[in-house]
Amino acid sequence: MAQKNIPLFIPTFRTEECLEQIRECLDKGWTGLGFKTVELEEKWKEYTKLPHAHFLASATAGLDLAFNILKEENNWQDGDEVITTPMTFVSSNHAILYNRLKPVFADVDEYLCLDPKSVVERITPKTKAVLFVGIGGNAGRYAEVEKICKEKGLALVLDAAHMAGTKLNGDVPGRGADAVVYSYQAVKNMPTGDSGMICFKEAKFDEIVRKKSWLGINKDTFARTAGKGAYKWKYDVEYVGFKDHGNSIMAGIGLVSLKYLDQDNNYRRQIAAWYDEEFKNSGVKTVPVAPGCESSRHLYQILIGNRDELLAALNENGVYPGVHYRDNTEYRMYAYAKGTCPNSHYVSEHTLSLPMHMKLTREDVKYVADTVKKYAK
Repeated sequence: MAQKNIPLFIPTFRTEECLEQIRECLDKGWTGLGFKTVELEEKWKEYTKLPHAHFLASATAGLDLAFNILKEENNWQDGDEVITTPMTFVSSNHAILYNRLKPVFADVDEYLCLDPKSVVERITPKTKAVLFVGIGGNAGRYAEVEKICKEKGLALVLDAAHMAGTKLNGDVPGRGADAVVYSYQAVKNMPTGDSGMICFKEAKFDEIVRKKSWLGINKDTFARTAGKGAYKWKYDVEYVGFKDHGNSIMAGIGLVSLKYLDQDNNYRRQIAAWYDEEFKNSGVKTVPVAPGCESSRHLYQILIGNRDELLAALNENGVYPGVHYRDNTEYRMYAYAKGTCPNSHYVSEHTLSLPMHMKLTREDVKYVADTVKKYAK
């Protein structure tokens, strides 16, 4: 039998449709912020029913801008606290540090999302916000955390990097959040080369982010270009902003990916159901999806006793899983919180993400699962 080669992720691009979008940008001579980014923003609002959407170069930029604007507009001080999770990619928590705020780590629950009880225990007079991460597309106990924030007067940022297409009780999560940030990075469910979207609840914050993501300039280049091509150079610079806006080439690819998002997520859920079937009564512990959550299934995670040994065995058999994530308190900039989140630490040592992408077949899933069951302890 030929050696298997089953990687964790393989992005799926509808190449010809993407090239049509890119060709239109090149033919028009407009590849930056402009007609495609506007179109994607409008279609994302239509898809999610969120009131605002601004296309950015990355989800990391979106998280940074969310805390930058919330801090400035709400008069938070340096050193004020944001309750967050240690089970996430470091960009989530770096965005807090970028803005001279302090990440305070709460523990995770069985869904690997913030545990509401732990969140409440971490609230102090200096707490200003909570950052909820929907890991793997799972909504966890998001609704409970949203309720806590409302009752305590805390801002809420939803890191929805994995959640493109996730529904909670039939609706897109985040309508009650101050900001929702999505990722369209290359291996995400709605892939581009790299980009993201920030969806503020308040119109005034959406207006500010459009300026701040274009160096603080109050008129972007697309708006400053008249129909006859006259370039309107006179503008004001209202903020010391960033160069974080998205471009039309990435937006064009995103428009194609959005077209197939629900279809692709349905297949991801089918793959997850196949894994569930294979692991039923096997003793392999899988991470559950929260009740009422229709997950995007960006990840399929298991918890295993001999994780590193199993990783090596899977690699030897042509299967290449991943780890999402290492407990952030293991990193030097967050080491002050080491030992404060025992569930997260346990998960960090035992979690394994199995291959999850559109090119997997039923046969592939069975092979991966059989190999896991053979070597798992």
